[in-house]
Amino acid sequence: MTQLTHSNHQTTGKKFPLCFLLIDVERPENVGSVFRIADALGVEKVFLSGKSVVPPNKKIRKVSRTTERFVPYSYEEKPEQIIHALKAENYRVVSLEIAENSKPLHQLSLSSDAKVCLVLGSESHGINDNVLALSDEVVHIPMLGENSSMNVANACSIATYVMTQAYMDTE
Repeated sequence: MTQLTHSNHQTTGKKFPLCFLLIDVERPENVGSVFRIADALGVEKVFLSGKSVVPPNKKIRKVSRTTERFVPYSYEEKPEQIIHALKAENYRVVSLEIAENSKPLHQLSLSSDAKVCLVLGSESHGINDNVLALSDEVVHIPMLGENSSMNVANACSIATYVMTQAYMDTE
C-alpha cells in the first residue's frame, strides 16, 4: 500500500445543506480549524458573530490552509439575527452545548434533506441562554473523562462527521 499525496486528491465540490454559526470564537486557530473542517466535510457556509475573529487573518489562513477562500462566510454582530434569517429559510438550529436538557449527539435524528445550522460557542462561556432558547435542539458530546468539555474545533469535527452521515446514508 502506498500513501497518496495532495496531488492525488480530486475535489468533488459536494456541499451539504449544513452551515456553522460561531459565536464569540476569539482564537484565530479555532476559527481556522473550523474553516478547514467545513471545507473537508462539505459544509456550505460559516457564519461568524459576536467577538469571533474574521478573515482576513494570518493565523486563520495558516491553520485553515487557505480554506477560508473556498468556504463562503459572513459576519453579523448579533447571532440572533442570523438564527432568525436561517429559520425563515427552514433551517433547523442545533446548538452543541452541555445544557440542562441537552441530549447526546448520537440521539440527534436528521433526515437526508434537512437543512441544519450547527451553533458553536466560545470555549470560555459556551452558548448563551438566549441562543439556546432559539435553538430547535441542543446536543452534547458525552464526555467520559474528568473534563466536561473539549476544544471547539475538535467538538465541531466530531459533530459534523456524525451529522453528515444522515446525508451520506442516502447516497
